[in-house]
Order: sequence, then C-alpha cells, then structure tokens
Amino acid sequence: MASANLTASPVGLPVRDVLEAASLTGSRVLAGEAGLDRVVQRLNVMEVPDILPWVKPHELLLTTGYPLRHYPDSLADLLRELDERGLAALAVKPHRYLDELPPEMLAEADRRGFPIIEVTADIGFDDILNDVLSALLHRQASVLARSDEVHRALVGVVLEGGGLDDLAAELTRILDGPVVVTTPDGRVIAGADAMPDLQGYGCFDPTGRFRVDDEPTGVRPHEGGFHTTVPVVAGRIDHGRIVAFSTDPLDAADVYSLERAATVAALAVTKQLAIDAVEGKYRADFLRDLLTGRIEDVPTAVAHARTLGWDVERPLVAVVAELDPVTAPAVPELRPVQERFATAWQSVVRWRDARAPVVNFNQEVVVLLGLPASGASADVIERSVNDLVRQVVGDGGGGRRSFSLGISRPALTPQELPRAYEQARKAVRIGRRLHGDGARASFDRLGVHRLLSLIPDTSELRGFVEEVLGDLAADTPENTDLRRTLAVLLETNCTVAEAARRLHFHYNTLRYRITKLEKLVGPFTDDAALRLDLALALRVLEIRGL
Repeated sequence: MASANLTASPVGLPVRDVLEAASLTGSRVLAGEAGLDRVVQRLNVMEVPDILPWVKPHELLLTTGYPLRHYPDSLADLLRELDERGLAALAVKPHRYLDELPPEMLAEADRRGFPIIEVTADIGFDDILNDVLSALLHRQASVLARSDEVHRALVGVVLEGGGLDDLAAELTRILDGPVVVTTPDGRVIAGADAMPDLQGYGCFDPTGRFRVDDEPTGVRPHEGGFHTTVPVVAGRIDHGRIVAFSTDPLDAADVYSLERAATVAALAVTKQLAIDAVEGKYRADFLRDLLTGRIEDVPTAVAHARTLGWDVERPLVAVVAELDPVTAPAVPELRPVQERFATAWQSVVRWRDARAPVVNFNQEVVVLLGLPASGASADVIERSVNDLVRQVVGDGGGGRRSFSLGISRPALTPQELPRAYEQARKAVRIGRRLHGDGARASFDRLGVHRLLSLIPDTSELRGFVEEVLGDLAADTPENTDLRRTLAVLLETNCTVAEAARRLHFHYNTLRYRITKLEKLVGPFTDDAALRLDLALALRVLEIRGL
C-alpha cells in the first residue's frame, strides 16, 4: 500500500453528501466524479469574472455562467486555478448564459478529479445556500458534541487517578480500534497490550519503536488499514504521540476527538513527569550514595533498595551511558535531552530486568544489570548490553543523540558496587579517547590503556611514540601498513610463519618487511625490551587526537 500522507479530513461534508440536499435534487455530475469525496466547508457565489481573489479552500462555488459568457475559451484555465486554490467543486446553471461547458473544461475536471455539477434551472441559489449551510452547521455541531463527550470521558479518567494506559484503553473503546501512546522518539509507553504484533503495522522499527521521523501527523495507510497520529504537546514541550489504528480512515469527528484527547494526555504526562521527577531525584540520590561508598550500613541500604523495587544483593554489572558532546550550534530542546535519554534506558531495561536500578545522574545514566547466579563471561555481558543499546538507539530516528558507554566487571556483592561503578565510568572515559564519540568499552578489555589513561600529559605520550617508532610514527599510508605488520609480529611473538598467515603474505615478503622495520626501529626480533616499548607505542597511537 502507498505510504503517502493523507491529510486528516476537515470538518465538513463530502461533495457526494452535499448532492443529497433537497435543493439539489435532479442535479448531475458532468465531470470530475473521482473527486466526490472532496470536503465542502463553505459556499460562495460567482458574480464577477475575476473571482479568484475571493475564493477559499473547501468552497462549493455556485454560478449561473453569466460572468463567464464572454470567456468560454478560458474556462479550462479557470478550473485549473480553482483546483489549485483547494476548492471542493463547481456548481453551474448552464443553458441560460452558457449553452454548454467546453469539452476542454470537462476533460480537465476529469483529469483533476474536480467535480462540476449541473444544477437544475428551477432551483434558486438561496435554497441551495440554506440547505447546504444548515447541513454543514449540523455536521459541525455533531463533531463538537462528540469531541466534547470524548473530552469529558478522558478528563474523568485522569481525575479518577488514571494514567496513560487508562487513557489508551478508553480511546480504544471509543474509537473501536487500537490506540497507543509513545514518547517523542517513538517508544510505546501505553496501549501496547492492545497491539500484540507491532511489526505487522509497518510503522514500527524492529525494536518496537514508532517511526516518528517517517510518520508526520495526520492519517496514513499501512498494510490492512490506516493509522492517525496526533502530537501530545503542553507548554511547547513535545511529550510524544497518540497513534490510533483503524480499518478505515478516521472521520473528521474522530480526528478532532483524538486531538482533544492529546490535550488530556499531555495533562496526564505532565502530572506523571512531576511525580517521576521527585521520585527520580530521591532514587538517584540514594543510589549515588551507595555507588560512591558514602553508605556505611550496606545491609540496610540493600533492604531499602528492595522497597524501591531494586535487587542489588545479586551479581550485577554496572553500565554507564553518557551523551556525547554536541559541537553544532545549540538548538532549543522541546524536552531536556538527558531526561529523554534516561527515560529511554528505563523503558528498555524494564522489559529485560524489572529489578535493575536505572537512574539519571544529570550527566550520565547508570544501570545495574543482574547477572546469572553462576556468573557470566565478558562476551556474554557485552552481547547483553549491546542488545539493550540496540533497542535504545532504535533505527536512529527521532532526533536521538549519540552516546558513549562503559561496562564494569561483575560485582558479586553489594560492597563491590562502588568499584564496579568507577570501572564503568573509567571505561567510558578511556573508550572515548580510543574510539571517539559513540564508543562502547568494557573495563575488562581496556588492557594497558587503563595505565596510559593515567598520564594526562599527551605531549609526553607523543614524545615516547616518536622516540620509540622514529620515522615510523609519521602518519602516512605506507607507515600505517608497516605498523600493522609490526603489530601482528608482536602479537605472534615474532613467529614469521604465523604472522605471514594472519597477514596473508608470502613468507619471503614478510622477511623483507621485517628487514625494513628493523632499519626503522631497531632489532626488535632479538630485543625483548624493545618489543615491549614498541607494543606500548602502538597502543599509545590508538588514542584519538594524540
């Protein structure tokens, strides 16, 4: 099915319904029948040839043809202009001033799907105006009444203490179709139970996140139906989206009701955010004290964590995630980005480990993930964390910022948590030095870089590299290739056959390279101390910006 956006229908009457008015009995569609679903919101009468400055979108334009009697050759151009200005249809009384409408005009109307209606000569325009305007007012009144009914029902849900799940459930009942509420970056936070297969709708990415960037507000088709999206905004702050799913496009009354529902949802979100802010600060302060070793009575702290829904008395691994610095000009955020970042982690981790603490420390998000009682290898831990990262990142849409992440060694007891927290923070810091923004680093894999990170003087490190590598330190394609050869030789303890196999070199080619390397850096194949210096120098070169 096509994915083009369908603008939500304005409040009005389709042309086909207008034709059912008593005053239009006997009228017939001369051309443009494909456009009978165009919506009429107002009427206008054409009394002058230069009508264009006075027409408005969604108008039904009535004319006797008198202003056009001298310009039959320009009627096709006039119709084109009317269509481009968004008019709904043109109703004409022919035969009195115009014997017939030009074939070119009718053909253009068919091509554009712009209805041209022939009105019977014995009907006055005042009768048409009265009938259609009455029907329009009745339609608008019914839309307002329905939206007011929906608004009262949803406000009642909030006043009775209901949250977003209750609002989504009530909307699902009213609209007779699944309704979900998402965060600004598309994470479903309410109503997911009504949609067991999110992937079946095509507007969700593989992680279950609604594709906000690709789904503008309005009505859009998906396989087997339609979905309507409205923003949840309060005080110019973007709180997310309400998305309603249906087999047919929602009509104007339902869309208007959905927009009113977004206002109530913003109230519920604002209330919940205020509660979460107070609770979040309390939780963050408590966990910060535990992770920084300020709490002396650890057993009591463990018991208190249990009252918060956290289990910290099991093997845990600390994960620290920090948003990467922004070098571009600052852009006002509709909602604090750090707050959205923390919410994303909380939503993702909750599904994997509901007892895991996830808190926002202003500049970083800290997660304590539970491990199996038997422990887990570094590879297993990294795969588990990478799966969480994949869900937090989603498909990269929604204005999400890049972030760096550090993983600690397992903490088997609560007393080891401060050490694990510091390990994760160090992994973030060193990972950024090695890999730049978006780094993912495990403390267990930092190796000698943990020691190198303790040297703040980068000029001293650079001097060491130049002293040990000499001309080989220069940043050229040839040197880069030679340093790669040197690194493999050092990793294989200068076993030429093994190194040649890894590098896919002929044995003699590698021997030639070894001779060339020894001319540049010295007899490393016979000098263990030199090999150590070279290995360190190559590790130092991995530090970005050195």
